[in-house]
Formats: sequence, C-alpha cells, structure tokens
Amino acid sequence: MRFLPPATIAQRDEFDEVIDVRTPAEFADDHIPGAINCPVLSDDERVVVGTLYKQASPFEARKVGAALVARNIAHHLDARFHDRPKSWRPLVCCWRGGQRSGAMTLILQQVGWGARQLEGGYKQYRKQVMDALAEAPARFRFRVLCGPTGSGKSRLLDALAEAGHQVLDLERLACHRGSVLGALPDEPQPSQKRFESLLWLALSALDPARPVHIEAESRRIGRLTVPGSLIDAMHQGDCLCLEVPLGERVRFLLEDYDYFLRQPAPLMARLGQLRELHGREKLAQWEALIKAGAFPALVEALLVEHYDPLYGRSTDRHYANLAEAQHLRLDNLSVPALTALAAKWQDDRQKISAPPPSS
Repeated sequence: MRFLPPATIAQRDEFDEVIDVRTPAEFADDHIPGAINCPVLSDDERVVVGTLYKQASPFEARKVGAALVARNIAHHLDARFHDRPKSWRPLVCCWRGGQRSGAMTLILQQVGWGARQLEGGYKQYRKQVMDALAEAPARFRFRVLCGPTGSGKSRLLDALAEAGHQVLDLERLACHRGSVLGALPDEPQPSQKRFESLLWLALSALDPARPVHIEAESRRIGRLTVPGSLIDAMHQGDCLCLEVPLGERVRFLLEDYDYFLRQPAPLMARLGQLRELHGREKLAQWEALIKAGAFPALVEALLVEHYDPLYGRSTDRHYANLAEAQHLRLDNLSVPALTALAAKWQDDRQKISAPPPSS
C-alpha cells in the first residue's frame, strides 16, 4: 500500500474533518477551529509515558505508549469512525506532526480512508494564527465606540451585528467585560491561545472593504492580552463617542450586572482589589452601601469616583482621532432604542443621529 504524504495547513479545507489526537487538556487549551478531539493518549497516560521516558528508557516508554495508543485508536474506530464512508478524508494532527498523529493516520489509511497527517501539526497552525494576527488588523478600518462605563457600547455592538453591520466584539470572545467587575458568572475565560484563535477566526470572516465596529478596549481584558497589532489599528480608527446621562448609565448597569445584586459577597471581594488605588476608607464606604442594599448609590459612586476618571485618562492618551470624533447622545439604552439606532446606522462617515427619546 502506498501511504499518502502529509498535508499542509493551507490544505485543511480540502478535508472532511480535522482530527486532533492530542490529550483533552491540550485540546482544551486551543485547537484548529472545527476539529474534534480523539486522543490517542489521555492526560494521565501521557504523564505515565513521559515519566517512563525520563526515569526508565525511551524504549520502555515507546513499548507502553504503543499499547495505550493502539487501544485508544481501536476505541475511536468503534465509537467515532464506524459510520464513516469509504470516501471519508480526515486530516489528523498532534502537537508537531509526530508519532501520535502518525499512528492514527497510518491505521486510518490501512483501513482505506484518505487520511493525511498535518505537517507540522498544531504548532504549524499556531504559527499561521500568530502571523495572521500580526498583519491582518492593519487591513481594516475600525469605527471605535468610545464612552465611559455604562454607555451601552456592548449592547450597541449587538444591535449593529443584528442589523447586518460588521462587528468585532472582543469582550464576547474573551468572556469578560473588561473591568475589575468584568468576570462573567459561571463562564471562565478561554486560554490566551484559544482567545487568539477565536480572534483570528473572527477577523477572517470580516470584509476589509467595509468598516468594522469595535468597542474601545485596553490591552488587557481580564487576564487575556489583546494583540498589539489590533490595539494599534484601533488607536488609528475613527472614533464615535457615546454620551449617556449618568442616571441612565446607573439604570443600565443595575440591569446589566444584576447577578452582583443577588450575591453581595463576591461584589465586595472584587471591589477589594481596588483597595491599593482608593484606600481603606473609600472601600469601607462602598461596602457600607452594599450592606445597606443601596445599589443605585453604589453604582453612581463607582462611576464618578473610579470608572470615569480611569476612562478619561486612558482614552485621551491613546486614540489619535478622538478630537475629530462624532458625539452621539443616547438618553435611552433599552434594546428597542438601540435596535432603532442600528437600523438607521450608516457604514460611511455620514453623521448619525440618535432616535428621539421614547415617550
């Protein structure tokens, strides 16, 4: 039988399926979009084989590893691949296109499927992602939504996406709202590698001929870092500043962060991270408001005393076109109001008018 040569990452769309044979932990950290995980070694098994390699000998490690790999591949043949037609063409990858993917590819080819091993494995895919993230952002014209915390920027992005405009929602990709209170309940952030893969995938779906709407962000969203190339492109983008009355911002944040109202203890713990910046006395005042259930007063105090000064310093320093920004006043951040605004939005630089206040 003539074995098929490895395929490159540029050929992945020619295959019916991408099979990632790395361990579940490796796969969870990051993987090629759309790939399925069929590990030839479990997380624990890989530790066993690696320990044997270091403490006994490479031969003993390969002997034990071969038996484990054979059993796991047999399981996948029975459980995952039994219904695949003869014409099935999978692309198989591991960390760097070595023994793990080689073993799976060999057996699949012996069965008669057109399986190919990915040359360079996940490592080669990862290089493609990083190369693309380094150069792709400069090809887009970004329209940056600016405005202090509680201005409804993320909600407006959702409305624009629903209306068919191009949107890049970094906070959604990062599973974080980008502030000390930004962690989402029961929704952990992805790894840095996974975030970069999701970002690359999102950019790949955008048309450089049309503007891309994006929220003004710092270099870090939670524990994740936004690629410098994207930050630089955002800083050169057209700015649109949302102006929202303080009272509406407070109302909106109470609605949007309602899970904190149900769990005051986590809220106090998060605010404790600001002790060094604001001092014990200020933290004590905020905690007293939490204990009293005075959440509107707490939100207003946090905006005036922490978020607004922080936002002003950050935005003024970084956005090159901020002085020429269009200012858009929004008195109502309800979903219907922003949906109405998105419906009349222009993709060019014509002046945008907010809808009249609802009666």
